[in-house]
Parts: sequence; structure tokens; C-alpha cells
Amino acid sequence: MKIRTLPSVFCLSALLAAGCTSGSKETSEEQPIIGTRTVKILEQDGSKFRDLNKNGKLDPYEDWRLSPVERSRDLLSQMTLEEKAGMMLIADMRMFNEIFMLDRTAVQKPITSAFNEEDVVADKNQFTGELLPHPLMSAVGTTKGVLQNKMRHFIWRTTTAPADTMARWANKVQAIAEGDRLGIPVIFASNPRNHISAGGMGATASASVGFSKWPSEIGLAAMRDSAAVYKFASMARQEWLAVGLRKGYMYMADLATEPRWQRIEGSLGEDRALAAQSISAIVYGFQGDSLNSESVAMTTKHFPGGGATFKGFDPHYNYGRDAVFPGGRFEASLLPFKAAIEAGTSSIMPYYSLPKGTEYEEVAYAYNKGILRDLLRGKLGFKGIINSDTGPIESMPWGVEDLSVQERYVKALEAGTNMFAGNADPSQLIATFKAHPEVMKLVDESVELLLIELFKLGLFENPYVGEDQASDVVGRADFVSAGKEAQRKSIVLLRNEQKKLPLRNTKIYFEDYHKNYQKPAPGPGQVLTQDYEGLTFVKTPEEADVILLWLKPLMRPLFPADHSPLRVNLSACAVDVDYVNALTAKKPTILVINYSSPFVIDEVYNTETKSRFIAILSTFGVEANALLDVVTGKFNPTAKMPFTTPISQQAVESNKEDVPGYDEGPAYALFKFGEGLSY
Repeated sequence: MKIRTLPSVFCLSALLAAGCTSGSKETSEEQPIIGTRTVKILEQDGSKFRDLNKNGKLDPYEDWRLSPVERSRDLLSQMTLEEKAGMMLIADMRMFNEIFMLDRTAVQKPITSAFNEEDVVADKNQFTGELLPHPLMSAVGTTKGVLQNKMRHFIWRTTTAPADTMARWANKVQAIAEGDRLGIPVIFASNPRNHISAGGMGATASASVGFSKWPSEIGLAAMRDSAAVYKFASMARQEWLAVGLRKGYMYMADLATEPRWQRIEGSLGEDRALAAQSISAIVYGFQGDSLNSESVAMTTKHFPGGGATFKGFDPHYNYGRDAVFPGGRFEASLLPFKAAIEAGTSSIMPYYSLPKGTEYEEVAYAYNKGILRDLLRGKLGFKGIINSDTGPIESMPWGVEDLSVQERYVKALEAGTNMFAGNADPSQLIATFKAHPEVMKLVDESVELLLIELFKLGLFENPYVGEDQASDVVGRADFVSAGKEAQRKSIVLLRNEQKKLPLRNTKIYFEDYHKNYQKPAPGPGQVLTQDYEGLTFVKTPEEADVILLWLKPLMRPLFPADHSPLRVNLSACAVDVDYVNALTAKKPTILVINYSSPFVIDEVYNTETKSRFIAILSTFGVEANALLDVVTGKFNPTAKMPFTTPISQQAVESNKEDVPGYDEGPAYALFKFGEGLSY
């Protein structure tokens, strides 16, 4: 894999300079590794190829010596309408707990097949053999999705399966695809899997077993270290490759300018230069200089920036559909996307929302020709895949509600959308093709782009992974160690006015306060007792010399029952402020806030109570020992705040949605962007 020299990658002043672009090798000369389960191997001129369409001869799309464009056009010419429609859909697949191995003699399906939940119910009495130690897939019905609906893109969500089971499942699905008419391989996508997150947004991260753990995305930005961010991406890439994940539904280039927006934890901060440097490092770390057989393809989102949403409302809802720019900062939101494009991001995802009060048509970005074809493709020069967010056709057709489903597909295709997320049923898309033959040129352009990505990733030569090696790569010791170091590098020391930190030889009451938003029970959180050198942990605050209180507020869930305004003050975010104030009145306190959003803390930290706190720190998704290493001075903090925290809820409500906190005025901030102390 080609590694780009870091200074040229992250030189923001040269971001759009022609000399910063990297070429890609369009043809191959060396024999790649060939992986097959059922199709025959063809030999020609001493080289080997997969006979994917089983016709006994070497077709151009099977010839790895040709360019991805040549191969894609040949394959496109052989595809049916149904195969093209299936290629343009991407939907979830999940794991569940009840599936048995099949006895070959009982059911005429090979043991390498994958079965959906309906298969299990229908064939329950025909299942024999042992219960698999870990769950396999359900969701869209993977076998049906591949063979009947001709889908080749799947989003792999949360799973409790270990790495070897994930790898085994991925290989089974690839074997099904190999046996289909044209042998087109599957590509598995995923949301981020390597971060410690608060989990306030349901589908923005996917939990996994055994993967190295790093700070949340906003924590990566807090490190202020592009080389470390690149290192993260490169290491995570290797873990993803090991289990068959080849496409990232990530990362977010949105600017965190509206503190009530619930997706800030997954962003890279409020500053466009910081976000641009970080997203560039991530894209290069996952993809390399250009897509190849060792890459994970990136899907940068949410174009042209989702942070400037009206009052922080989420555009999953009609009342949150407006993206607003009262500060006139639309252009500023584009810089991180320019950086991702320059780095070669394979895909870009437009957001659900629609632009309000701009020069562009007031329709959702997936339907917005001015945004996608004129701005993204024309002005910014993006040549990759435009992948819709989940469900804009059926569920969130903002601005085009009066159009039929077929008319929405036509408008989205004309706008420039190439792939549609959140639907595993191609019937309406196929009907659109038949009723509107004028869109077929756009369809072919889209399918060609999607195929080119698969060819560049080497999946047509070998889509299989080493099942026995997956567990050796996922959670490898050096990956885990680097993740732990990054956690420490992401912690910000905000206040140490009494110079009581670092702590040594101290009796400490350590409380991890994390409440479930649905039922935020009053009273204390979890009292932690650690085995940690230099500190004595006690079970009550009365026994302690110092209280270490780690607050982990949680914003209202994504899907509220009403349309009430969002709030980021602690009492609105699952924190019992009466309990906190009573606790911190007892002993000198180190206050730690896990900032998954820019929370307002004036209910516990104000002019009357601030003398109680000997220090204040911020975390962005770390383990307890990482925090203790900073508190005790074992690790000297270096991180800086990636966003501004407002001084009050009133300040939040008077902010301009598209303006970063550092430009909101001197009375806005409690902790400023860029703040951070060291010992």
C-alpha cells in the first residue's frame, strides 16, 4: 500500500494545489492473488483469472490486466435491468442468535449458503447439527438479497460476534455471490467500529468485539495530531480488512457549529481547518494514495455539511429538515469536503436536510442538482460515488413530498445520486427504469462508478479473507496499545488553578456518573474502585481526600416524542444536578465532563460553586485508566478543545447555527475552542 508523506498530505495551504494530487495506476501487471470457491480458474499467457460468468472464456471484465473503467464497461454491457437496480441499493444486514448449520442431505442448499430469518422459520424442522457458537446474519435476508434482488452492497451494523465468525460469514456471502450469474462480489460497509462513544445516536457507530478502541471522532480532533489520526486510520483499516469490511460509511466532515445537533460526537470539531486536516488524515489512512486491494473505501458525509441544522433539530423529521446559514458560512462548511476530495475519498453522502435561504433549490440534498452536479461535481471536481443517506426516497423526501416514488427516483438520478440507502427492495427502482427509459444513461453512469470501486478494491480477483487469521489481526497488541495512547492524548485539562494536579498518594472517591436517558434515576452513578499505583480508592465521599466525578451527560434520544427544542444543559441531559451539587459540596472535587456534545454545565459549575473544583478536565470517549493516567501525571495532557462550550442555555439559544463558537462573541463561551493546559 502506498503511503503518502505526511507533510504534503496535511499542508492545508496547498490543499487544492494541482501539485498535491496523486495519480492512480489504471492497469495491473503483476498477478494478483486469486480467491475462488466454485468458479473455474482460467489461464492465459501464464496468468490466472476467475471465470466469473462461467462461460469458459476470458471476458474483459474478468481480466485484471485491463483498467477498472474498461472492465466496468464490459460488465455493464452484460448486466440486466434487475442487476443494475440491485447494484444501486444498499441496506442493513444484522446478526441474530438462532441459526443452525444445515445438513446437506436434508436441504438442497450448500452449507456455504447464508440464510435469512425467514429461511430459518420456514426450514426450522430441517435444520440439524450443532448450534453455532455465535450468531449469523438476518436483516434484509442476505441470500435473497444477493440471488433474487441482485444486491451487492450491505451495511453491517452492530454485532457481538468475534472476528473469526465475522470473517467466516463474509466468506459465505461472497461464495453465494460468486455462484450467481455474473459472479459480482459483495462489498460490506460499516459505520465506525473503533471508537468509545456515548451512544446518543443509534446508528452512527457499530459495536464490535475485539477491535482496538480509540477515542470518539471528536476526540481524534482534540489530539491536534494529524500523524496520530493517520495512524489510527491505518491500524483500523487492517482490522476491517481482516473480517471482510471494505467500505466505511464514514467519516463526518460536518462542522460542529450548532451545539444542539446530536451528531457532534461523530464530527471533527467546529473549526474548518482542523476538520479538514483530520478528515484528510483519515481518508489517506483507510484508502492509501488510491484505492487498491489493501484499502477500505471511505464515504465522507454529510455533504454539504449537516451541523448547521435549524435549532439543532434532526432532519430525520420534517420539522428538522431545514439547513440554515444565518451567519453566511455556507462556503466555510465546504473546506473539509474539499480536503476529503483531494485525499481521494471514494464516496460522498449528502444529508437529509434541504438548504433554506440560499441560492439553491429548497429540496433535500439527494434531489438537489445544484448541490450535487453543479457544486460537488462541477465546482469541487468530485468524480466518485454519490451515496444517499438512509431512506430519502420513502421516508424523508423533504421538498419533494408531492412527487411519486418513481418521480423521486428520477429527480434524484437527475440530481446526481448514484446509490440509494435504506431499501432492499428493488421493485420500485426497476419500475422507474421501465417507465422512464430516459434515465438509463444516468443509471449506467451510476453502475459504472459502483463497479469501478469494486474493481479497484480487488474484490473481483479475491473477495475472501483468512478466517483463521482474522482474530490475530483484530485487537492486535500494537493496535490496542496505540488506541490507549490516543485516548490519553485526547483528554483536555481545562482548569488547574489551584495546581492540585497531578494527584499522588491520595484517597479518592471515583464516581462514573452515566445515566440512561429513558429512566434517569436520581442519586449516584457507579463508584469505581481501581487497582492503581499512587491512589487509594474509597467507597464513600466521606472517606476521601478528593472526589473524582466523571459526568457523562446524554442528550435526548434521536427520536423524541414531541417537537420541543433541544437543550444541552445538564438537567436536560440525564444528570441529577441536585445530587451533583450535594456531592461536590462535601470535598474538593475534580470535575470531568465527557463531552459527546458541547454541554452547558452552569447548573453545577458557576460563581457560587466553582471554588469546590480543584480541576476540570474533558474527555471524548476514553477508558477509566486513561483518565487516571492524566489525573496522576503519568501522562502529561496535551489535547485542546475541538469546540467551544457555551456558558449558558440562553447563549445556545441565541447562537447562529452555522457560526463556530469562537466567532459567537466574547460572552458566549465557558471553555473556548483550542483551550488546553499541560503540567
